[in-house]
Amino acid sequence: MKDFNGKFAVITGGGTGMGRELALQLVAEGCNVAMCDVLEDTMAETKRRCLSSAPQGTRVTTFKADVSSEKDMQAFRDAVARGLDTDHIHLLFNNAGIGGGGSIVNGDRAPWDKTFDVCWYGVYYGVRTFLPMLMKAREGHIVNTSSVNGFWASIGPGRPHTAYSAAKFAVKGFTEALITDLAMNAPHIKCSVVMPGHIGTDIVANSRRILGGDIGGMREQMVRMNPELAKVSDEQIQALMDQMAKGFHDNAPTTAAQAATIILDGVRTDKWRILVGKDAEFLDQRVRAAPETAYSAEFYDALVKGTDWRI
Repeated sequence: MKDFNGKFAVITGGGTGMGRELALQLVAEGCNVAMCDVLEDTMAETKRRCLSSAPQGTRVTTFKADVSSEKDMQAFRDAVARGLDTDHIHLLFNNAGIGGGGSIVNGDRAPWDKTFDVCWYGVYYGVRTFLPMLMKAREGHIVNTSSVNGFWASIGPGRPHTAYSAAKFAVKGFTEALITDLAMNAPHIKCSVVMPGHIGTDIVANSRRILGGDIGGMREQMVRMNPELAKVSDEQIQALMDQMAKGFHDNAPTTAAQAATIILDGVRTDKWRILVGKDAEFLDQRVRAAPETAYSAEFYDALVKGTDWRI
């Protein structure tokens, strides 16, 4: 799909980050965009920015939906058909995601399940729900956002990352399996799995808005590293969490806009596997070369030195 002008695109998680930047870049090319998010305020801002730069006649619609709910996704599909006045779409970006539920051993189950449900079932429900509309188009492309944590289940030593990693591994495997499925049963539809490294998004802050601030969990992590930190106040921990969210956004080696450009270029060139960022490329090479060492301290040290990894 070389040209997005006049096409119909659906984006989940369009309120911030890569979802917002995908919407902005697609609309600038004359693509009609429908987006969903659970955060209506940020999604409204995305729509405002899109409309300020959209060519005349380009449509932009929004809908509040939780991608982990199949019922919500079906309602979103119906809203897309009404809002864009179409029975088909050309592009589906299953982009929504949150981070949380680090440990299955000593963490609460609710954030674990919610993280997995958004990051995995959000993709599954997206494909299930919008596949009939993709089938009706002359050409289509499904873009599923996994992560480097879809082939490297870690963010560093001593920091469990099980829910997010498990979900992203599922997204990667599902998308790779779709290649054959679509080739046999819907050859006009292509698919890509996106594996970003550290991208400058608001996922840390947004995840806290959705899951709730986990001061207790942060305190436990801090005390494990230094028992003296047990005396730190809740206000100090909250300030640290805010600083971490800002740092994740500001210190990323790849911006959300750059990531969106890489993704759309990957769609244009029909790449089924889209690595986003030099850190993603580094990790991919190192994990493939020596998977047995991928969770060692030496591996992480090489990552930090080789890519300025700051998570």
